[in-house]
Amino acid sequence: MTTASWSQRWNHAWRVLGTGLSFLAFGVGGVALGVLVFPVINLVVRDRARRRRLSRRLVQASFALHFELMRVLGVLTYEVRGRERLQRDGLLILANHPTLIDVVLLVSLLPNADCIVKSALLRNPVMIGPVRAAGYVCNDDGAGLVDDCIAAVRRGGNLLIFPEGTRTRRDAPMQLQRGAANIAVRGRLNITPVRLSCTPMTLGKGEKWYHVPARKFHVLAEVEPDLEIAPFIDQDRNEALAARHLTDYLSRYFSDGAPRARD
Repeated sequence: MTTASWSQRWNHAWRVLGTGLSFLAFGVGGVALGVLVFPVINLVVRDRARRRRLSRRLVQASFALHFELMRVLGVLTYEVRGRERLQRDGLLILANHPTLIDVVLLVSLLPNADCIVKSALLRNPVMIGPVRAAGYVCNDDGAGLVDDCIAAVRRGGNLLIFPEGTRTRRDAPMQLQRGAANIAVRGRLNITPVRLSCTPMTLGKGEKWYHVPARKFHVLAEVEPDLEIAPFIDQDRNEALAARHLTDYLSRYFSDGAPRARD
């Protein structure tokens, strides 16, 4: 076996180990925050809004540290374009969802991130502390979910939503749920779109964490100019119809690099 072959095998084995260490660190960090840090904040900071804001900043810092750990371990490289567009409050941020770590990257860029989370996370020992402390929107609220999301943005939170509802499948066309469009239309909220890509692809839907690619992967986040919601509402006075047309537009936008203006 050649020296190059041994080097490639060692590099691959190290990245498998590094990926495992990254996931372990994420789990340990989540439990530590929930057990040691957030309870102290709850005792010391009595104002609920201040407590939530501080907790979100801690989640942001821990996620940024985690992403940097993956970079230092040689698992990935990453690039963010248009980061300055996220340095505002009261954003509705919609992104495609190619990999498992998309939310970690985007929350690491948002000092006041809000997210829609599955109610099952409230039973997850790793995530229950950060989810409760940050006051994220829970998706088991049924009919009130859209109103909760609109209220979260109007309070100044930066609401992050993946309109697909799950990671993109590589063997199927992108399918967006209509919930994100309903929030934008009913709340008259402009959209801050983020295109995410991963090269070579890894950590996708149904893929095991230890199936690492032949080389370290590169994650690119492109924060693009806001998408104005007014044209959709003005053309379609019916909110349900406007949400449907917006969902169709977003499907093209994220899957094909859709036009900057409506067709």
